Amino acid sequence: MGVRGHRRKRGRREWIIGAAAALVLLVVGGAGAVYLKLDANISTFDSAGLSKDRPGAGTADADGHRAVNVLLIGSDSRAGSNASLGGRGTSGVIGRSDTTILLHVYPDHRHAVGVSIPRDALVDIPPCLLPDGTWSPDQPSAMFNAAFSMGDTAQGNPACTQNTVEKLTGMRVDHTVVVDFEGFAAMTSAVRGVDVCVPQDVYSADMNPDLTYRGKLLLRRGRHTLSGRQALDYVRMRHGLGDGSDVGRMMRQQAFLSALIAKIKGEGMNPRTLLPLADAATRSLTVDPGLGSAAKLVSFGLSLKRVDLKDIEFITAPWQYAGSRIDLVHPAVDELFADLAANRPLKGLEATGHRAAPHPAASPIVDGSGIAVGVFNGTTTDGLAGEAARRLTASGFTVTGTATARSQDHPTTLVEYGSSDVAQARTLATLFPGSQLVPLPVRGINLVLGQDFANASSGSSAGLPKAVADGARSAATDACARLSYG
Repeated sequence: MGVRGHRRKRGRREWIIGAAAALVLLVVGGAGAVYLKLDANISTFDSAGLSKDRPGAGTADADGHRAVNVLLIGSDSRAGSNASLGGRGTSGVIGRSDTTILLHVYPDHRHAVGVSIPRDALVDIPPCLLPDGTWSPDQPSAMFNAAFSMGDTAQGNPACTQNTVEKLTGMRVDHTVVVDFEGFAAMTSAVRGVDVCVPQDVYSADMNPDLTYRGKLLLRRGRHTLSGRQALDYVRMRHGLGDGSDVGRMMRQQAFLSALIAKIKGEGMNPRTLLPLADAATRSLTVDPGLGSAAKLVSFGLSLKRVDLKDIEFITAPWQYAGSRIDLVHPAVDELFADLAANRPLKGLEATGHRAAPHPAASPIVDGSGIAVGVFNGTTTDGLAGEAARRLTASGFTVTGTATARSQDHPTTLVEYGSSDVAQARTLATLFPGSQLVPLPVRGINLVLGQDFANASSGSSAGLPKAVADGARSAATDACARLSYG
């Protein structure tokens, strides 16, 4: 699937990763009285498919504690009862991954960062074990979600995805969890709905872009409590919101997952909530053998119970458009995973409280040839417009002028554009990660620099690349904040 300019086939549905199911058990814990019932629900995948050349375990801290990396995968297989939720397509019985998050839990087990990896990102897929017992060849520059489909089975190939993530990140994945449509819908119903914010009115055509008319109004802009099929439809919707990209949808999925975690933690250790939730989650859960029982899941979950909402943050791996696909931006993505491997969190402080060594943020590689931009400083920091103009010129853009914006209190950089300039505006936005696109009634493109650009330019933040850190979403973030790219 392309991130823009490409329509999906009818019936193919997206959804947020059932990572929520995993986090229910990993962050909240469970109830020992139902171990046997939950044990019967859990499926495991064969560890024989894991690479023989894996990264080593992370270094322990002074107290002997190690970080834990959990790979959370959502499968959109239409096999079995999932067909009624996902719709059957020509390849519907083949397990495919829609969204994948690598959850890095720091050695103190009080902080965690979830990194979303775009499904269409071009990566190197290493050899993977196939159903006939053979191993596939290396696949350079393949779409990331193709790893889960290796072997064309309804169950998917989680070991292959794990191998791919380990090769991409250089980090050892300690546990892998897969959840399907049915599990996600059942979980949202078990907690009696999740509070979400809809950024724009949603119509039938937004759910099915093949419609030639707008259709009826399905959801009004604003706050809603969604569960079951309606929640599934909301988090898989791509068209009609923001720029219609899969990356924009991932931002809403992160917001939804944050809201679900907040709902569960807000309920406390309430059996009325936790028991139906754990049952719903595990019925559609496939895990590695290391988490293959309720006792193991709950034990691990209880070890992470001290993680507070504000200390769970979600980010997206640095990316840029590559035609209808996505390129991961190097060296920014390499710096991100190197920092996580070294347990440097987003705020620039080690889990032990020591200041991490600063390094400059890497800028995406963008070709701005033929694109004219006016630059305005929307902050009180001197010299920003000139600095941005130099960056633009180095990338081939034409700077028509620099000036001070009408107001100097912009927290976020804006890319303003006329209706006929949207494609060029998106190109510009990739050079300033985290910027927001704002339509104008007239032609032309303006770049209004915000405090986010000022902070990145000052080098005042340490830890992960600044552009990445600025885009982080805490599980405590308001549900209506940062719901789309563009």
